[in-house]
Amino acid sequence: MNIAKKILCLVFSAVLSSACSQNQPLDKPRTKQPDFSKKIDGLISFTVPLMSVNELLNNKDKFIIFDAREKAEFDASHIPDAIYLGYSDFNVGRIKNISKEKNIVIYCSIGYRSEKIGEKLLRLGYKNVYNLYGSIFEWANEKYPLVTSNGKTTYTVHSYNKSWSKWVTNEEIRTVW
Repeated sequence: MNIAKKILCLVFSAVLSSACSQNQPLDKPRTKQPDFSKKIDGLISFTVPLMSVNELLNNKDKFIIFDAREKAEFDASHIPDAIYLGYSDFNVGRIKNISKEKNIVIYCSIGYRSEKIGEKLLRLGYKNVYNLYGSIFEWANEKYPLVTSNGKTTYTVHSYNKSWSKWVTNEEIRTVW
């Protein structure tokens, strides 16, 4: 093979490799389940910076936490101190009193809906917005606390639907949909 063909092959390989990565950050968080991480990586676009559940747990007091799921999902369980923001009924009025300089973490079931809401917040001028990688499913899998809408500890997660419940692997957690 001549030198021009070798260079062309190298360039093509680099372009193909880059296209397949979907702009994934090299240092992105992972879940303990490789198949779950693969599922997440195939659904999100990496347009909002990511945060791991461990990082959030260790720095909760530095962030405002928003839940980007539906109200029934939030009512079943959510991360303590999370504020309902919604997805299909997202309303920017719910955050009108939040400074655009505040540190914000958004979560949903696995990270897709929270990424979409995070994109909206970034377009609205919020500066420090993070998407919780693995979201409430990973939070529950790590055995971190969950509360109901009345603040009581719970071991239930609304898994959106039956097929998504397979990603909640903590045997102490009951899934509902």
